[in-house]
Amino acid sequence: MSVALLLSLAGLALVDSTSIGTLFIPVWLLLAPGRVSVRRILAYLGTITAFYFAVGLLLVLGGARLADVLGGALDNRPVLWAQLALGVGLFALSFRYDGKRRPRGGGVLRWRDRVAGGDSSVRWLVGLALLAALAEVATMLPYLGAIGLLTTSGLGAGSVVGLLAGYCLVMVLPAVLLLAARVAWPRLVEPVLARLNAWIVRSSGGMLGWIFGIAGFLLARDAAVRLGLFDTWIRL
Repeated sequence: MSVALLLSLAGLALVDSTSIGTLFIPVWLLLAPGRVSVRRILAYLGTITAFYFAVGLLLVLGGARLADVLGGALDNRPVLWAQLALGVGLFALSFRYDGKRRPRGGGVLRWRDRVAGGDSSVRWLVGLALLAALAEVATMLPYLGAIGLLTTSGLGAGSVVGLLAGYCLVMVLPAVLLLAARVAWPRLVEPVLARLNAWIVRSSGGMLGWIFGIAGFLLARDAAVRLGLFDTWIRL
């Protein structure tokens, strides 16, 4: 288990922690008037975490079987060069999603309306978590990139499951910290949440670009390390 793998997974998990399901909706729930129900919000975050962990296990198992079929093909230089090209391509594509040039926020506002229009019961929040996770899972490129890194890492099943569980926990860690701060210091945290909400609505148009850029950088970096490009550059 290399430090580079751990850093890549941590970076991808932190990017995933800024999605609609893992950050936007928790912020809107914390901004609701009245006393915050810790149990209900934890039920929401627990559902999100369990869903992505289950999906990740299925993808890792499927990817591991594919890797067994392909043998060492995934570690071949042509495959690593393809991964490097994919990462560079995603990074380049990120510049097309500029929130200032292409302001968008309708989808984010619709999600906010769903949160505001619910009854905040545990059952409703669990359903909301599943709806958000289902809507986002196919577009969460950092998560899919992390699954790819775990599948090709060569680690044992126990290590992969542990890293996947840790990844999912890091995904919801910022929301959990905001919840703890909201309960402990409500008057101090509410203005921060309000500013964060304003930033979410204002910056939602460029969020996809950031996701593409960071995911592309991490995928390209992993391929470059495994290809030994940095060692070659240092020798030069």
